[in-house]
Amino acid sequence: MSGIEIPTLITFIVYIIGMALCGIIFYRLTSSMSDYVLGGRSLNGWVAALSAGASDMSSWILIALPGTIYLNGLSEIWLPIGLSIGAYLNWQFLAKRLRRYTHISGDAITLPDFLEKRFRDTSRTLRVVSAFFILLFFTFYTSSGLVGGAILFEGTFGWDYQLSLIVGTIAIVSYTFLGGFLAISYTDFFQGTLMLLALVVVPIVAIYEIGTWDSAVASVAAIDPTYLDAFAGTSLIAIISLLGWGLGYFGQPHIITRFMAIRSEREVPVARLVGMTWMVISLFGAIFVGIIGIAYFDGIGAGTPLDNHETVFIMFSQILFNPWVAGFLLAAILSAIMSTVDSQLLVSSSALAEDFYKGLFDRKLLIRNWFGSVVLVLFSLQSLQ
Repeated sequence: MSGIEIPTLITFIVYIIGMALCGIIFYRLTSSMSDYVLGGRSLNGWVAALSAGASDMSSWILIALPGTIYLNGLSEIWLPIGLSIGAYLNWQFLAKRLRRYTHISGDAITLPDFLEKRFRDTSRTLRVVSAFFILLFFTFYTSSGLVGGAILFEGTFGWDYQLSLIVGTIAIVSYTFLGGFLAISYTDFFQGTLMLLALVVVPIVAIYEIGTWDSAVASVAAIDPTYLDAFAGTSLIAIISLLGWGLGYFGQPHIITRFMAIRSEREVPVARLVGMTWMVISLFGAIFVGIIGIAYFDGIGAGTPLDNHETVFIMFSQILFNPWVAGFLLAAILSAIMSTVDSQLLVSSSALAEDFYKGLFDRKLLIRNWFGSVVLVLFSLQSLQ
């Protein structure tokens, strides 16, 4: 291994062990399907906010967004703006209502369960159909996340792809299997914090290496002034389409389950403030990474143009920091991947165990959370196919 690989490997191992320990700790606090699926509705506002944000953004905020800004400039900012607006509206209009009505409508612990009780569907059709669509689309979404983790391990350590895929999957499934919703929520809180720190530190250090923010902007303008024009090469229809992505927040089960799990409606305003602050700072950090990347790798900086624009954050981490710090910054990418995949795995296993099982066979799960855990593992294996 090269000099950077050993510290990075050690960092990753410590990080993964920490996640597994978290699963073990919360296993002792999980004694029913309600605990396993929804954490007993015990999340405080801070944990609900950051876990929702981290499970939402995935590696997109550390890889894809900086990469597309590096490639095309500020004309790509309309998507993150739309996401910010959608996330705020979701917190403002859905969070408190969903927390209230899932509790009073027979203590629904999954979204299909709530829809069935809300619309008094005695045929179970609504419950089963909605669970089917969650499973259908989350299979592909979860698979892409597991593949992203494999690519990260493969590119960082030079491992075989299949080995990378297996290691990444085991790391994610282990703490989700053991601790359920509480484990993924508190690990996502930590992962969201790590993502935020990485997106603040990297652009600041990169600007320092270049000189000043003004010199970075001047360098970008010298390369191509359209990089700094948010309206360059776009149209009104394209802008509206990108802004419209924010509407997707109202139907993402792995996000709105955090609303259902907040311990009190009074926590929602705090969660909204924390969540939106985290989101805006993180998005700005990702945008700055992309813009400064143009100046550093294509302009007056010490780098050379990147062959793959989506590696801009990774390259900054490896070039600007010592191997140990770089290891934690690269672990932030793993955090982003894990925080989304673990939530999707739990939602999917819940749909199978709680909604299909009860919907088709009309039986209550009078057993401990091991049933959902086993289903989670089986779903994970299916996602690897």
